Formats: sequence, C-alpha cells, structure tokens
Amino acid sequence: MNGDTHLTELGEFLKARRAELSPRGVGLPDTGAPRRVPGLRREEVAQLAVISVDYYTRLEQGRLQASASVLATLARALRLDDDQRDYLYELAGKTAARPRRRLVQRVRPPMRRLLDQLTETPALVMGRHLDILAWNSVAAALYTDFARIPENRRNYVRLLFTDPAVRSLYADWEQAARTCVDVLRMEAARDPDNPRLVTLVGELSVQDPDFRQWWAAHRVASTSYGTKAFHHPVVGDLTLDCDTWDCPDDHDQRLVVMTAEPGTPSHEALRILASWTAEYPAHENGLPVRPAGHESRRGKGGS
Repeated sequence: MNGDTHLTELGEFLKARRAELSPRGVGLPDTGAPRRVPGLRREEVAQLAVISVDYYTRLEQGRLQASASVLATLARALRLDDDQRDYLYELAGKTAARPRRRLVQRVRPPMRRLLDQLTETPALVMGRHLDILAWNSVAAALYTDFARIPENRRNYVRLLFTDPAVRSLYADWEQAARTCVDVLRMEAARDPDNPRLVTLVGELSVQDPDFRQWWAAHRVASTSYGTKAFHHPVVGDLTLDCDTWDCPDDHDQRLVVMTAEPGTPSHEALRILASWTAEYPAHENGLPVRPAGHESRRGKGGS
C-alpha cells in the first residue's frame, strides 16, 4: 500500500468513525435538526479536536499528512479504542505513544483538615487542569455548592465558562476568563494528550466562542498570587488577595487561599459568609440555607 493509498484509507477510517458517534454521546448540544449524514459533522469533529475545519476536511479527503499531535487529539475526539488508535497511527505512518496512566488525585487528610480550619477564608485545592479536588465551606458560600456538581465536571475553567452564577460573580469576567485559559494552556504542555484535557478543551471550544478564540491564541501564564474582584449576590463587592502554593508532595495539586485586609468591607463580607456557613452549612447556588427537616451538618468536599 503506497502513501497515497494510506492517506485515502485514513480519510475513510475517519469518516467511518465519526459516522458512529452522536452529538449527545460526545457532549455536544443536539438541536434536533435533521442531518444529511449519520453521526458527527466534519465541523463538529474539528471543534472537538481543536483544529480548523479545512485542515480536517483535507485529512478526510486524503490530501494531507497528519502530525502525531493532531492524530492524538483526533483519537480522543472520536473516542477510539486502543486497536483503532494503533490503526490510525499505522495509516498515518506514525508511532503511537501509549498514553501515560495518571493516578486519580487524592487530597491528603492534613490538607482537608487545613481547609476546615480556615473558617473565615475561602480556600480550594486544585489539581491537574484546574480540577477542583476539595474546598471549605466559605469557598462554597463564595462560589457555589461544589458538592452538587458531578465529580467529573468539577473543574474551575468549565464553571467559569458554563455556570451563569459563577460567571456573573466576577466583576471583570473577561479578564478572569482570559487568565484562566492562559493558565490551562500552560498546564497543557505537561500532558497535552491527556483525555480529560482533550475532552475539556473540545467541549468548551464548541460551547463558547471566546474560549475557542483565546485557546487558539496560545497565550500562557502561571499565577502564584494576584487580586480577584467579585460581586456576590448577597454580600456585595469583594476584593480579595489570592495566593497559591504547590503541595509539597504533589506538584499537580495547589492550595488556593483568598484573604482580605482586616477592617475593610471585603473582610467584613467574608466574616458574614463565614458566620452563615457556621450556622447553616448546607448551600444552594453558593448561598447558605437551613436544611429542611434535617439537623445541620458540616459538609465536606473532595474527590
């Protein structure tokens, strides 16, 4: 089989695989409109793989040789199993590097205790790709009740772009979101083919044009400290200093703590949130409420 035949076979293989998928099955919105062909459209596969439609079209038409990095994103986007992935790389004349298995991240008990002991300070533990691994009650009161979010979707970037309540919380959402995308792009360099990362980027690229544009810009950033301005629906405006520390035994986990200068309105607002969480620790949309018919209990977050 010569090179041209390989490219033709690769294109046919891609078409066959996308025909087997449904928008709902890969996390895309399904409008219910009639489709001329079964499965995903070329545009949808390109969005999931974060490549241009023209580039993907030329791959299916056998007019372009794909790079190893593009093959990796296509394998994830098309939900290929190991044998299909190997076949894809064979057709493209590339060597398929087996993805590294990453252990599920767990927060150490001392870190959980530290979160609970920060009774007037919002604090989070973030993992790879800004997954939210654990939090304290004040962080839930400030942001949202993270425990209500399925663990596999409990991601800071996803919330910032898809949760209206979290999105409206930021006084300058665009600046916060741009910075978040830049940090995620920096983190992606460590493990660009990670399935969770590929799924996250593909989903947000389809759902949000701002994310798609900012991700394509390839800007990077790493943040260890800064200032966040919020407009909370109950306690009003807050300006908080945000500091981040790497966990000593796992550099893929970071402790994020937000504080306010004592005596300022922001500090008083945090005290109000903390007093509410102490009395009514259950949360609804990030706000403390008394559990109906149940004794109060201190909720814990984590994975």
